[in-house]
Formats: sequence, structure tokens, C-alpha cells
Amino acid sequence: MIEKLREIIQRRNALAEAMSVPDATADPKTYGTLAKEHAELADVAGHAETYSTLWDRIQEAEALLAEDDAELKQIAEEDLPGLRQELLALEEQLKILLLPRDPNDDKHTILEVRSGTGGEEAALFASDLFRMYSRYAERRGWQTEIMSLSESEAGGIKEVVLAVQGRGAYGELKFESGVHRVQRVPATESSGRIHTSAASVAVLPEAAAVEVNIVEADLKIDTYRASGAGGQHVNKTESAIRITHMPSGIVVTCQDEKSQHKNRAKAMKVLAARIYAVQVEKQEKARATKRRSMISTGDRSAKIRTYNYPQGRVTDHRINLTLYKLADITDGDLGELIEALRLQDRMDRLAEV
Repeated sequence: MIEKLREIIQRRNALAEAMSVPDATADPKTYGTLAKEHAELADVAGHAETYSTLWDRIQEAEALLAEDDAELKQIAEEDLPGLRQELLALEEQLKILLLPRDPNDDKHTILEVRSGTGGEEAALFASDLFRMYSRYAERRGWQTEIMSLSESEAGGIKEVVLAVQGRGAYGELKFESGVHRVQRVPATESSGRIHTSAASVAVLPEAAAVEVNIVEADLKIDTYRASGAGGQHVNKTESAIRITHMPSGIVVTCQDEKSQHKNRAKAMKVLAARIYAVQVEKQEKARATKRRSMISTGDRSAKIRTYNYPQGRVTDHRINLTLYKLADITDGDLGELIEALRLQDRMDRLAEV
């Protein structure tokens, strides 16, 4: 392990040196590639340097045990247990840092929220989830854009597709995929009974053009008149777009823009992300992994998290974590939940290794 760590330190130093060369700084693409790898190695290289120093100190202390000098031997005997314990603790951290990273983690993401079981209350809950993720993105300094939105009669959301632009957005939000359940008294409930409703969330890595090859001949493109809010524009022009990817059966619609061209561009972006997610899922199944790219069911029984309003708590059932800060979480304070899920994922992968 020590040799592997020293190779990482050398690589980090070599990258830093290469980044300082005038030719590298003159070419943004080359510099960006070097800077990205350097940033990825920075954390593990820092831990590796500490580990290497500890390793050398232990070797020196163990060498002193063979010396004839009684005083030096006593110092070594006193130092070694603490040094070895510190080394073991650091080794556990390094094992996690050295785990293979998900290549999609640094990507932007497409986040989809759909109302599930529970009728109009489920649509209102979907709207709450949409706001929660929008607020979290705002806290992280990410840019968001609504790609598609279908509202319910009472102001809830039947379905919304949100593009989130920010480095690491997918890596942070991917564990949100699944069925979210809410327990609360609906605004329309006169008797004060608590209802249970659900909404599903799917988080997809945004696909680059080079990652998904969409053949124009495989697409069926329909245009139709937009419906819903929109003033004079509604039902006047066929600006709404429906794209069907014939080989996969994936259908994407977009009607939010007045321009047919803009609606088509948005729909193609969502289509590419969904096709890419299907490709990733097939690869994961081939490797017999337990993870899935997205959850499409709206069944309450498949829940990953429960938002209980009367008790003011949020429970993530995958890691048995309950937090009594529902108002903060639904306002976008997801940091503690996301970090706990990421840590559990690292521990699970470490156990597999």
C-alpha cells in the first residue's frame, strides 16, 4: 500500500508541475484536464503524505528496538503503539478514498419528480419536493432550468423535469432516486385525518453528446398545441413537442417554451439523459450490482424516505436515519441526509471489496 500511495503523491506533484508550464496554461482544454485530475488526487494525496510520514516514523522506531541504547529503546517502545494506532485509523480513511469513483458523479443532472399514490395530495407533495430540490440547488450555487412541467388542478405537480447545472450535482443527488412518502393532514381534509401519499424521484446524469448516439431516423416527432397557462399563445401555434425514441419506447414531451425549436432542444436533452440512464442501468445489471439508476414506481410500499409532518421528522429507511428537522429539510437543507447516504454507500462498497 505504501508504494501505491507514494505513486499517487508523485503523480499529484507531476500534475502540479505540468500545470505550471506555459504551454499548459495557454491551452484551456489541456489545463482543464490536468486541473481536474489534480483536484481528484488532492485529498487522497494529502492523506497519503501523512500516511507515508507515519510509516517512516514506525520503521525508524522499530529499528531503534534493535539498538543497544536502553533509553532509545524505551522511547521507541512508548511511541510505537500510538503510531501504529494512528496508522491503522488513517489506513481505513485511505481505503474509502481509494475506492473507484462513479464516473458520473461530477456531472450535471436531470431530476424528475412525479406524483404517485394519493391523488391531489400526492401532486401537492410532488410540488413540495420540487421546491426542496430547487432550494438545495440554490444553496449549492447551482443553476436550474425547468425542462417540462405538468401541473394539477389544485396547483400541485403531476410531473416536473428539472435540469441542474453544477459540478458534482449528480453525485450529490443520485441517492434521492426512489419513492418519497408523506404523512400529513391535507389542506382539503376537514376531519383532521392524517393521509399518506407518495411521489417518485428519478435522478439521471446529464449525457454528453459523445456518450449517447441518437439516430434521427429512430425518432418520431409530433407537434401539437400547448395547453395550460400561457395567455394568447395557448392553442394558437403548434409549438409543443413530443419525441418518441422508437428503439427504446422512451417518450419525452415539452411545451414550456413558445418556440418549437427551444422545446425540441429541451426535449432532446431530456431524451439523451434517459437513454444514457438506461444504458448505465444495463451495464450495472450485467455486473450484478444492487444499485439502480432510477425508480419509476409511485407505490408507497417502495418508499425510501418518509416525511411525517405531525411529528416534524424525516426518516430515511435505507440507513435508518431519523432527523427531527422537517421544516429545514423541506426548505432545502439536505446536507446531513446526503452526506449520511454517501458515507453509507462508501462503506457498502468497501465491504464488497
